[in-house]
Amino acid sequence: MQLSKNSPGALLASSISPNNNKPKLQLVTGPRGSGKTLWCMDLVRRAHVRGLNLCGLISPAIFLNDKKIGIGLKDLKTGEQHRLAYRKGDENGDIQTQDWQMVAETMEWGNSVLEQIESCDLFVLDEIGPFELDHGIGLVAGLEIIDKAKDFPCVVVIRPSLIKKALARWHWAEVLDVSTEIAL
Repeated sequence: MQLSKNSPGALLASSISPNNNKPKLQLVTGPRGSGKTLWCMDLVRRAHVRGLNLCGLISPAIFLNDKKIGIGLKDLKTGEQHRLAYRKGDENGDIQTQDWQMVAETMEWGNSVLEQIESCDLFVLDEIGPFELDHGIGLVAGLEIIDKAKDFPCVVVIRPSLIKKALARWHWAEVLDVSTEIAL
């Protein structure tokens, strides 16, 4: 099986292993619907198979009859998951975006999970967006983990529109665009 240069397997093989002492920050990006979260879920699965100690949060889509109706927030260490967002107009949410109603209680829980992280083999955060980078709300504890340049590799999902801002903040980061996967 060939790995594309931007595949989760290639990332694990090249930079994330217990023998690699050089922490890295990978900013995973791609347009809406390009598979950023699925890419992260594959990375997490592969890391579990390798026995790596994972920490962080991932935001899997919630579907009903093939329609995306929400977004979850899952703790990678415990597997605990809460509802992060409802489709706008479907349920009451605390913070409104263009398409979603975010649940403030879940964001508080997510920050609590992030604040407890001390060490791991791989940190994954899906995603940092305008809430965090533009408004200082949302999963801001994740920003602190990345800012402090912890001793473990970090994989963070960032929207393409925020890449320049993210690189201004984390100049040492590498950008991985999941929409440009090319087989080696």
